[in-house]
Amino acid sequence: MDDRSRLGPAQRERDLRRLSTEIFDVVVVGGGVTGAGAALDAASRGLTVALVEARDWAAGTSSRSSKLIHGGLRYLEQLDLPLVREALVERGGQLRTIAPHVVRPLPFLLPLTAPIWQRAYFGAGVLLYDVLSSTFGAAGGVPRHRHLSKRAALAAFPGLRPDRLRGAIRFYDAQVDDARHTLSLARTAAAYGCAAVSSARVVDLLRSGTAVSGVRVRCLETGEAIDVRSRSVIAATGVWSDDIGDMLGGPISVRVRASKGVHLVVARDRIDGSAGLILRTETSVLFVIPWGSHWIIGTTDTDWNLDRAHPAASSADIDYLLERVNRVLARPLLRSDIEGVYAGLRPLLAGESDATSRLSREHTVVTPAPGLVLVAGGKYTTYRVMGADAVDAATVEFRGVTRSRTARLPLIGARLSLDRTMLAQRYEVARSTVDALLARYGDRVGELLELMAEQPELARPLPGAGDHLAVEVHYAALAEGALHLDDVLTRRTRISVQTPHRGLESAERVAALMAPVLGWSAAVRDREIEHYRARVAAELESQRMPDDRTADAARLGAPDVRAGG
Repeated sequence: MDDRSRLGPAQRERDLRRLSTEIFDVVVVGGGVTGAGAALDAASRGLTVALVEARDWAAGTSSRSSKLIHGGLRYLEQLDLPLVREALVERGGQLRTIAPHVVRPLPFLLPLTAPIWQRAYFGAGVLLYDVLSSTFGAAGGVPRHRHLSKRAALAAFPGLRPDRLRGAIRFYDAQVDDARHTLSLARTAAAYGCAAVSSARVVDLLRSGTAVSGVRVRCLETGEAIDVRSRSVIAATGVWSDDIGDMLGGPISVRVRASKGVHLVVARDRIDGSAGLILRTETSVLFVIPWGSHWIIGTTDTDWNLDRAHPAASSADIDYLLERVNRVLARPLLRSDIEGVYAGLRPLLAGESDATSRLSREHTVVTPAPGLVLVAGGKYTTYRVMGADAVDAATVEFRGVTRSRTARLPLIGARLSLDRTMLAQRYEVARSTVDALLARYGDRVGELLELMAEQPELARPLPGAGDHLAVEVHYAALAEGALHLDDVLTRRTRISVQTPHRGLESAERVAALMAPVLGWSAAVRDREIEHYRARVAAELESQRMPDDRTADAARLGAPDVRAGG
């Protein structure tokens, strides 16, 4: 294993020392997809870089998305052709080169429920979508759209209500494992020499006269305060962008509003279909997305002004999604079918009175003070462009800085020219096991198979989550920066939202596997389990509450396992 790409206990201690002793070219604040993308962009240009994240990699918006890399059909309707073109180009790059291990083509059906005009209107939009993709060389192997009759649509998706269907249009976009993709970005940045430290909250900006000259970080694991010096600071803080203005002592020129998006997770056998669905609602769109052995249904799109670290889904959010999706399903979903619920906050560039569903998904890069760059807005798909633009702005006065390289730079795990049958035979495991691990770890699969060969007990499935192996937990703590039980159950795996028990049946075993890697005592291990149980209980309680305010209060009943988090 390339030791520099390994995010583990030794690396974290080493990089914490680097934070206190080096002067970096760039410090990036925020370990979501945009921050990790900016850190990789800067490090791959040969700059010295530090990346700090207050909680876990992708802990916020970047692990709670709709799991799509897409151009955005609805932005065509708004005539935002430049945004769609940019996103389609990025989609092609992810599929071809950057992250084919965690980004894959996905077919969608756009059901038609009205007479001829709807097929003509939507068909024209999807045709333009394909044309934009092909014209700019962005297809990435994604097939072109097809019109389906009612019979063909029902054959492709038997679970649709026949009485509400006139036909469909099938088109393709791409799906991403967002948390693992963001983690791959952070690991790749580390491989290029970036000092990457999670559980490190920025509590203030350092100044040299009127210029920003670094950040003050508090390690949430030890409480230690560290001054990190740098020539430039990039804040990729999403819905926390206004906090940067507070640290500067006044508002900045960009306003970011948080839009809450809630998703439901149900077992695959609850809906009879193989493609995704994109459905129109009164204000936005609704996705029904195949996700391994599950479906993801989402999303809502509502203003959120409460706790940003742990946005809560209310009973009203769940009812909204069930009511909208059941309009098209032959067999309606019940609350008892829901195995998981997650809520995230999208950072939208705000107008004074815009509804969140109409706020811009384009991004902006501003310099509110010398030495400080803020990147805000945007969408997951265009993270790479956002990161490159932020680094360009942060280094505008640097000499000899090369142009961005990330458009053709594969991430850790992306090189998939592996003989799966040979790997299965060499390590004496089932081919299905190799396939499952490849889908999560890409070309790093050999590292997990080697661990299983050295410690056969790591080949055992986890209790309550049989499609995950013990080795994945060990590896998460050893090489993927997992510091807490929730990091593994919620982001390195999705056990917390893909099992009816929400991870409770797996928690003790997962904690026992993490303990020796991270040096936990029995007391620490037990505390991690109790924190996780309290978190699950608080989330379940919040999902029974009637509105945002009561749901938020219920969710905040569980303390964060990270001190001050």
